[in-house]
Amino acid sequence: MVNTSNDAYWKENLKYLFVLLCIWFIVSFGFGILLVDTLNQIKIGGFKLGFWFAQQGSIYVFILLILIYVILMNRLDKKYNLNE
Repeated sequence: MVNTSNDAYWKENLKYLFVLLCIWFIVSFGFGILLVDTLNQIKIGGFKLGFWFAQQGSIYVFILLILIYVILMNRLDKKYNLNE
């Protein structure tokens, strides 16, 4: 019984990691490199949006994803009754 609980915990953990890493990849590589020309047509605060994602945005999104991961893992730990 303990094995199935551990397997379910890690399966859910890997699902969270996969989704968050996909979001990070899309923002950093997609917005910062592939779609930079399209996004540069939009300006925010005098700066082109593609430039902003390449320089600042991907870092902010990465920090936000870390915070989201912490929240999700705390909920997952409570769900499976795991304490530090």
